[in-house]
Amino acid sequence: MDVFLLLLLLFISICLRGTANSANANDRLLISPSKLEMFVDELLDMPRIPGFDIKNGVPVSKTLKIGMYQKKWKFHRDLPPTRVFAYGTTRSKATVPGPTIEALQNIETLVTWQNHLPSKHILPWDPTIPTATPLHKGVPTVVHLHGGIDEPQSDGNSNSWFTSGFKEMGPTWTKKTYRYHNFQQPGNLWYHDHAMGLTRVNLLAGLIGAYIIRDRSIETPLGLPHGDDFDRPLVIFDRSFLIDGSLYMNNTGNNPSIHPQWQPEYFGDVIIVNGKAWPRMTVHRRKYRFRIINASNARFFRFFLTNGMGFKIIGSDSAYLAKSILKKKLLLAPSEIVDVVFDFSKSTSDSVILANDAAYPYPSGDPTDEINGKVMKFVIIGEPEVDTWQVPAELVKYPAPAVSSASTTRYITMYEYTSNIDEPTHLYINGLSYEKPATEMPKAGSTEIWNVINLTEDNHPLHIHLGLFVVLGQTELVNVDLFRDCMMKMNDAIKCHLSQYTRGKKIAVPTHERGWKNVFKMRPGCLTRILIRFSYIHSNASYPFDATAEPGYVYHCHILDHEDNVMMRPLKIIS
Repeated sequence: MDVFLLLLLLFISICLRGTANSANANDRLLISPSKLEMFVDELLDMPRIPGFDIKNGVPVSKTLKIGMYQKKWKFHRDLPPTRVFAYGTTRSKATVPGPTIEALQNIETLVTWQNHLPSKHILPWDPTIPTATPLHKGVPTVVHLHGGIDEPQSDGNSNSWFTSGFKEMGPTWTKKTYRYHNFQQPGNLWYHDHAMGLTRVNLLAGLIGAYIIRDRSIETPLGLPHGDDFDRPLVIFDRSFLIDGSLYMNNTGNNPSIHPQWQPEYFGDVIIVNGKAWPRMTVHRRKYRFRIINASNARFFRFFLTNGMGFKIIGSDSAYLAKSILKKKLLLAPSEIVDVVFDFSKSTSDSVILANDAAYPYPSGDPTDEINGKVMKFVIIGEPEVDTWQVPAELVKYPAPAVSSASTTRYITMYEYTSNIDEPTHLYINGLSYEKPATEMPKAGSTEIWNVINLTEDNHPLHIHLGLFVVLGQTELVNVDLFRDCMMKMNDAIKCHLSQYTRGKKIAVPTHERGWKNVFKMRPGCLTRILIRFSYIHSNASYPFDATAEPGYVYHCHILDHEDNVMMRPLKIIS
């Protein structure tokens, strides 16, 4: 037995040495972010495309054709051009992030998403997790408008993927042109790839872009900063690069004998804003509006301005707040959006850095450093200007949700499963894979309460397609290990006597997150209670489409590595 153990340890040592050598080789190829000087590239304003036409002075529906292309993109002055996948109306106009689509409320925008990608992916991917796999060559893609309230056929179901030229389509594919009704409240959305098992690599390659729904009748009286120079989307994400400029993603999994490539989270060491690494923006001493989208795969950002200046929050995800809220720090999970106004007339300095101090993974991971703790720089010029723009105390108030109107209460549990070396192998919601039949089947127009139980050590940003929700509260679970043991065996919160474990500390919902959301951060070891409405929040109108149609919707964790493996479940609307 001693000889056997000795041989086993020798074998493990050789394997680990080989892994270490491989990792060291990759490290030598990685460019050190310290080699890239910060704040040398100007912040880009991505191309803006109107999602409507004007005929006889009246806005009317418009059809757009937006393609996905492989091209080279310059992320930094001193970094060689990078091969990316990019959205654009043509290859030469394609950008990372893609063009900002500007729609009008109640005016439909039709988009034909066209796949012009090559036969092979530019990043490693893992066939051992449920993945869109065409019979022939090609990169599967499908677009989801995050925050959109639209028909199932246009929602970007993960199995509705297609390859270049629509040569192959997934099992739930139905149409080439997606229909975005824009009947919902004005606000900020974003579009991104959603192909089964490839979401993390397709977004990492560059398939992301902003989408804004405007309503002049509501927004003009508010007097907020407007115009392309003063109202800017900021799409923020992290990436790592090799010395030749290539995107870097680890091609060895954390459990290589189970998943040869999949890792539980991706973190890059270079922070990108609107396609440039640590850019700078020259601003005047007046108000600016920024629609900030966290488009990272897994990184949380806790933003603050280094001169101590506060900022006003006016919107969260795809809806305005009822009141503007002054903050000095703001935590934003992957896929969350915040709408803020910075008033640079209040700065006593001539420059300020937008910084970040969120641990990664959040909340118990590594602290930020001098590199990933900086996001971008604002260079402030001139004297204070006459500024007639305002941030009113009262913004847009939507009808308050009534708990008594909820027709159904559900229990949604998040699990993480690990290998014998205590490394994550996969993550499930309610102990079920994505392929299992839908268990959440709300009625169109209904209101439900979901009790979301996070039994993992990660904070999971939960995103629900179609539905908007209000967070009612969070409670720390007591004796969480005992409760987890029971749930891992029985997978039934009621039979495991949940009420015995929900006597912990009550956690206040941040003031700026008490409005309508489509993503919320599910704290580890906590129960989060949310009230969801499967209808419009600003009117009593019925959906102008059949929400019960196939292929339905989904809800999932928006840490993309979790979503891909497979922290996602189908959501079926019934009549």
